[in-house]
Amino acid sequence: MPTPLNLADAETAVDAQTFASRAARVGDGAVRLRASSGILVMTCAPIAPRGILDTSPTILGVRVLAADPELECDLVVDGASLRAHGVTLELPDAGLRAAWAGISPPASGWTVTGEIASTDLVAAAHRGMEEVATSVPSNAGEDVVRQIRAAVWGAPDAALGGIPRGVGFVSKVLGFLGQDAESVPLRESGPWRRLSLRRGHVLVRGSAANSRESGAAQAAR
Repeated sequence: MPTPLNLADAETAVDAQTFASRAARVGDGAVRLRASSGILVMTCAPIAPRGILDTSPTILGVRVLAADPELECDLVVDGASLRAHGVTLELPDAGLRAAWAGISPPASGWTVTGEIASTDLVAAAHRGMEEVATSVPSNAGEDVVRQIRAAVWGAPDAALGGIPRGVGFVSKVLGFLGQDAESVPLRESGPWRRLSLRRGHVLVRGSAANSRESGAAQAAR
């Protein structure tokens, strides 16, 4: 059984549980927990390909929190299973495997290439959700629904500088978009692009238009 994770304080533990519960409702529901040097990096994949024919981009959500300096871990768990008790984040008895957790984005070499307004991310999320809702036929099978979502969320969005529209969806469902508007830096490193919001990071690799990804993983400053 994994050792419970000790975070900086009770408020941070609740923050971690909130992020995990949001992550549990999208994608495969898994959350990767990696801690060292007093920092806990929580990563999930609300949008990621499942199988070689799935053209979805890989879009990761990352929340970085303060942890006990002695905490060292790297594991994947069911996001719905995490519970905050005081300063501790209690873990389930068993971990999970997640295909997207196999390859990490670069830890350095990021270059700022522009800025995106958070209001444009909100608008992109709403456009995509409306398009998915109107495009999915009644009684559609899982494969059809997945193909439609891949096309919608992987489509380049002009208002977002051509990156996949799904970054807006991920920013919204993970609670990264607050009521106050912000200008979000866009960084690139190799095939990866990263949006750094005040409440978290969104990383994307690939799109329905130009790439078929078989997996990816987590890491962000």
